[in-house]
Amino acid sequence: MIERHLAKIRARHSLSADEEQAIRALVPPSRQVPRNSIIVHEGKRLEVSTLLLDGLLCRYKDMPDGKRQITQIHVGGDFADLHAFTLKRLEHNIMALTDCTLSAVPHESIRVLVEQQPRLGRLYWFSTNLDASMNREWELSLGQRSAAGRLAALFCELHYRLVMVDMNGDSFNLGMNQAQLADALGMTAVHVNRTLRMLRDQRLLDYHRGEANILDLKGLEMLAEFDLSYLYLDADPL
Repeated sequence: MIERHLAKIRARHSLSADEEQAIRALVPPSRQVPRNSIIVHEGKRLEVSTLLLDGLLCRYKDMPDGKRQITQIHVGGDFADLHAFTLKRLEHNIMALTDCTLSAVPHESIRVLVEQQPRLGRLYWFSTNLDASMNREWELSLGQRSAAGRLAALFCELHYRLVMVDMNGDSFNLGMNQAQLADALGMTAVHVNRTLRMLRDQRLLDYHRGEANILDLKGLEMLAEFDLSYLYLDADPL
């Protein structure tokens, strides 16, 4: 399943045979975790970073009153917390949205890799900057897009990210109920339900029990005023 991680990198950058072998050697044996498992706890000291090989994860923060904000969704091939390599603890939690296959990569192994393979160090630095770019797009949705635009933008992004790692971007199990979608989009569950019904009636998106079926990608892109550039699929060589 390391192939999805390699595919994500190759979508933007070339890899030599030696670099590919170094990445394969970096990743220890995987483990399975069930949906709703908390993978990383806020504030806990970390000596590993989690590579998601299969499934979907989310990052989230909880308020003292129990309100939750989901701040990012990770797909197979993503390092969910590569930034923990330098931060050593996170100010948020990471949870499995679906059953997942993970690999915990020791920070010491990452340190050796970036010292021995400086270009790979730059590629992984790029990936953390890419996470920041996606977070800014999410901020734009929360601050400026309509409810329908927020939902449309989310599913457009997921489509392209899943296709990039050779997964079906038109029909997939997101594993999120409507309350969790509300937590990601700054809406109420009732508003999410109403908006999903509107998108279904317009033959743009069908969403039922966590299963997403994109019916009209171009229509969703127009609704969201979606600009693919923040995913940097045309990244300059490093």
